[in-house]
Amino acid sequence: MKKKNNSINPDLHFRVLHFLEENPVLTQRELAKKLGVSLGGVNYCLNALVQLGHLKINNFQKNSNKSAYLYLLTPAGLSNKAILATSFLKRKMDEYKALKMEIDMVKSKIKCSNLMNGGSR
Repeated sequence: MKKKNNSINPDLHFRVLHFLEENPVLTQRELAKKLGVSLGGVNYCLNALVQLGHLKINNFQKNSNKSAYLYLLTPAGLSNKAILATSFLKRKMDEYKALKMEIDMVKSKIKCSNLMNGGSR
């Protein structure tokens, strides 16, 4: 069976694996709320992760709640999560540096503007 080429946002991919590793019995609704994405988006992502071999989904057959699932990271999922964590951290650090530079620039302009207007706030 050929695997589909499912494209998942790398940040979402990392965060889904992270949350499910911490709590493999999260419902899709709970996961959607934690991630700030739609229920359909979570469902798509979970299916894509199964297709990629990063996640295994088990149904609790004996549970009276037939919608109860256990989401388990596969060895490939754990390995990929480590790679995603590194790139996630690098992206976030780059975003932080760019945002800090922009904040410093705006603060500097405000300070100059206040000095030119004869006062400071």
